Amino acid sequence: MPGAVDGRSKKRHLPGVLREDSDDELGTEDLPWEWIYANDSTEPETEENNARKRKRASSQEGRIIGARNGNFECYLGDTTLLKADSSNEAWVGIICEFQEDEEGEMAANFMWFSSPNEIRSAKKRTDFVELYITTSFDVNALSTINGKAHVMSQEVFMNKFPTGKVPRKSKEYGKVFVCRRGCNTRTCTYTEEFIWEDVYHGKEDLEALQERLQKETKATRKKKQMKDESPERDYKFEADPEADGEYVPGVYRTPKKARIRDAVTPSSRHKKAGNKPTTPSSHRRIVVKKHLEFTPLATRILSPMHVHASPYQVARTQLHVASVPTSLPCREDEFGLVYSHLEAAITDGSGTCIYISGTPGTGKTATVREVVSHLDAAVRADELDDFIFVEINGMKITDPHQSYALLWEALKGQRVSPAQALDLLEREFSHPSPRRVPCVVLMDELDQLVTKNQGVMYNFFNWPGLRHSRLIVLAVANTMDLPERTLSNKISSRLGLTRITFPGYNHEQLMRIVQSRLEGVPGDIVDPDAIQFAARKVAAVSGDARRALDICRRAVELAEADSKANDSSDTAPNTPTKTPARKKDESPQKKKKSSAGRVTIETVRRAINEATSNPLQQYLRSLPFASKLLLTALCLRIQRTGLAESTFGDVLEEMQRMLKLTVNESRPLKLLEKMATGQKGEGPEDGGGLMITKAKQTGQLIRPAGLSSAAVDLTGAGIINLEGQRPERPSKMRLAVGDEEVRLAFRDDPEIKGVGVML
Repeated sequence: MPGAVDGRSKKRHLPGVLREDSDDELGTEDLPWEWIYANDSTEPETEENNARKRKRASSQEGRIIGARNGNFECYLGDTTLLKADSSNEAWVGIICEFQEDEEGEMAANFMWFSSPNEIRSAKKRTDFVELYITTSFDVNALSTINGKAHVMSQEVFMNKFPTGKVPRKSKEYGKVFVCRRGCNTRTCTYTEEFIWEDVYHGKEDLEALQERLQKETKATRKKKQMKDESPERDYKFEADPEADGEYVPGVYRTPKKARIRDAVTPSSRHKKAGNKPTTPSSHRRIVVKKHLEFTPLATRILSPMHVHASPYQVARTQLHVASVPTSLPCREDEFGLVYSHLEAAITDGSGTCIYISGTPGTGKTATVREVVSHLDAAVRADELDDFIFVEINGMKITDPHQSYALLWEALKGQRVSPAQALDLLEREFSHPSPRRVPCVVLMDELDQLVTKNQGVMYNFFNWPGLRHSRLIVLAVANTMDLPERTLSNKISSRLGLTRITFPGYNHEQLMRIVQSRLEGVPGDIVDPDAIQFAARKVAAVSGDARRALDICRRAVELAEADSKANDSSDTAPNTPTKTPARKKDESPQKKKKSSAGRVTIETVRRAINEATSNPLQQYLRSLPFASKLLLTALCLRIQRTGLAESTFGDVLEEMQRMLKLTVNESRPLKLLEKMATGQKGEGPEDGGGLMITKAKQTGQLIRPAGLSSAAVDLTGAGIINLEGQRPERPSKMRLAVGDEEVRLAFRDDPEIKGVGVML
């Protein structure tokens, strides 16, 4: 390693060792690799000899002990350099076994050396720049070999290079490294210092070297006592004080996005703004943007109990949809499915796609975040391999292609353009890399990431299938059939068969969710019957937990307003209309005041009416009876004919037909009919009633008054479109709003029900 230390390494700390990709030992020609068997002789390469070797390989008579590429040969136990794509990095490893990978490509299993930059711990040694032999293994293709490396002890290195540096003109420049310790990179534990020439001579010492490393380094970290939680930590964990040294999953909080880069190999903080690494394949300049620098302000995070003095304020805070609960009730089965799939993928080091669907408000994103927090706790307890987590929300980015830049920044900590990020990600996932950390990507609001050519979806679902990617994609959407309905076949096939559906909550589950949020709220301000009423109302429509929380939160606000109003009325001075002598018969009012500060069924009903009624609904409910009759007749006409457009005369005939079948006596209808007969010159009220009776007996239909003016008013309000704004029989008219809005507004209207019409 000393030979690789120069000015460039001080500017940029790479996870591997700095190395110029010169291919000086393998040459510049792209020659095929050949196996070297134990009984191979040094006979010249002829067609007859090659045919004999192929026959011997097919019959598996010889044992593979090496590989050849032109004049370059490597054998079991050799220490080699492996080039890293798209950077001046190289990896150092010992060949432990030759084999063919799943794709039939010639490969080898390497035992890796680690540089100090790869050890992500503050306890790493920095007293001497060297490599550490580890027990990490990985299979890489032979095409990644870039030459042989020379590992030696510090004493031998100083005797060979007294200046402590390898001359640039030397053939060994960049290939000589010092190793005097073994290391477990996960636990950051080291072996005792040794002399490399004493512990390793060749392939016969591989097993002894592995046993020594496993014996002298710890596989797990020693568990520490949990200290006071800091607000800077990713997740809040509350350990069980009764658990004697065992790992017990505690209570976690949703991870902060600002700390996602903790799982990435750290880069140097001494980078200069002008650092412009060049990709060797495309020779394109990649300008790494400098992060914004600011002076952090001192912040204090206090519990809501220290800030909110009123129980109403505490309840409002805990019922808010943005409040992160300590646990997720009623999602244990889905949590177990997501956890098992993610844990298996991270442990196996394989890529996979998981499609999670469900209606809004069913806990999809919250469950995934809870799973990730538990997995992170398992990593901290050394029960699981490390991984990177990045969340991409389709509603938070302006262009779906920005997801490439977000993923690359999470992997490498570099901010680049989406086009450059796509190019870098293609090379990153297509080429092997030693000890690549698995990456878990949460793609929320998947339908917002669909583009015209569906390129973003194709890439994110195709990368997990690549052998070296170790990418795990969690696709979250609101519809079950989004892949088949929106995406093409080549994309939906890559999504795989791992699909998890989150059903809507029933009323019992919604009650548990609301009650868990209200635990610890003083005063008992919410009636259990009110919670059950809200849960049943929401479960009957959608099963959306967020809607149930919003309704309960609004009900708490209404109860708080009623409580303040009653307090102000109680403290008001006595007036001539309010004297102590007149308060004797106010027991019903006192009962009403006693329940004014609590959330009751009536309070929840008011909150539901506010939540389900928009301004249009409120306007339709406040219309006069003549306007309601006209809109009802128009809706019935549309329902009967199936045509959105009718004439004013057809609507009047529909209304008269509706009124002819009326059985109940409606007082507003009688008033309109009397007004209509009075306009025709009839006498007093009795005479009008007699006229109506005679008209009904003769089969004539009386047109209620005020329909023409009601049509003009509805046209001016934008509820209907009337041709020429003239209420004449040939004039065409149609609804300017959705008929479902009218039906919803008049469904429970007592005046419309009094006519005998059910919309």
